[in-house]
Amino acid sequence: MNRYFERLWQMLAQSDGNGVDEPGVKASTADQLSHTLPVIWLLGKTGAGKSSLIQALTGLSEAEVGNGFEPCTRTAAMLNFPEDLPVMRFLDTRGLGESGYDPADDLHACERRSHVLLAVARLDDPVQGEVSAAIAAVRKRRPKTPIVIVHNGADLLPDEQARFRAREQVQQAFEKAADQTLAYVETILLPDQAAEVDTGIETLVTHLDDIMPEVALLLAREERRDAERRAFAGLRARVLWYASAAGASDVAPVVGAVTVPTLQAAMLRTLGKHYAVEWTRARMTEFTVALGTGVAVRFGASYAVRQLAKLIPVYGQTAGAAASGTISFAATYALGRAAAFYLHRTQQGLAIDTQELRALYTDALRRARRDRK
Repeated sequence: MNRYFERLWQMLAQSDGNGVDEPGVKASTADQLSHTLPVIWLLGKTGAGKSSLIQALTGLSEAEVGNGFEPCTRTAAMLNFPEDLPVMRFLDTRGLGESGYDPADDLHACERRSHVLLAVARLDDPVQGEVSAAIAAVRKRRPKTPIVIVHNGADLLPDEQARFRAREQVQQAFEKAADQTLAYVETILLPDQAAEVDTGIETLVTHLDDIMPEVALLLAREERRDAERRAFAGLRARVLWYASAAGASDVAPVVGAVTVPTLQAAMLRTLGKHYAVEWTRARMTEFTVALGTGVAVRFGASYAVRQLAKLIPVYGQTAGAAASGTISFAATYALGRAAAFYLHRTQQGLAIDTQELRALYTDALRRARRDRK
């Protein structure tokens, strides 16, 4: 067994269930993660469909969305998702254009907390001056904030040409305010709509994947709906939490050498409990072999190199730390994805398809690493 996986096995075997269990390993790690959760800021006029958009993205009910927000400023609120093990946050501000509402303070406070801005506008409402002004203000003070335009209510303008003209009018106004081309998507957000209707949500998730892969990993729908993938869909947020915690904790020198393998061992233990499969030495060895000797060796070797790189003056505190956090996030997520597959097959008494397991690991690693800053 590879030395790094041997270390994980020892942590699993010695664990008494205390210490690194969800929702956090240590208070310091959990606190650090809470400050690094990606935040999606929704901005738009009253009735633009911001709450419906959150429902469509997360699958939460109207009541869950309505009751889930907690105030973070006088007129803005934050929703953690998922609630029990947050991996991301939605930031919602009061509807622009409301009588007596000056959004300046909210805009200034929220732009510093968010990682991406979703500007939501109804296609049947061409008057979007307040939203344009807000976009211009955000772009001026935070020019690197990614902005995606959500043209909501495509069903309200069934005529294709009318819909095109309405979208172009608003899109051009927003792009003029931002002084750049902006990504956009058209959405249909109706309750109980047919499954075959293109709601635009998948396209929006694709845009988010270009900006914040960890968010897209949570929100994306699985293309293949077999039993194993359905089972993992319910665990994805849990695995992402551990991956985010590992990435957040591995920025500082030395600290990650302890917290990352501890978090990964806790994640494996949590997955084992979920599938009712005990991690024995024989199973850990089988899993390591199935994952592939090359992968296992690289897993441990790259980790050791990253820890040393963080000790290099200047570089280790900037680029080295950032790279280490990114790789620890991706490696932990990929490890969890592969372990979930292994445990599911073991639970069902099925043979381990090593090719599929390795493909899942490689794909998860690639998706989690891509574009993560």
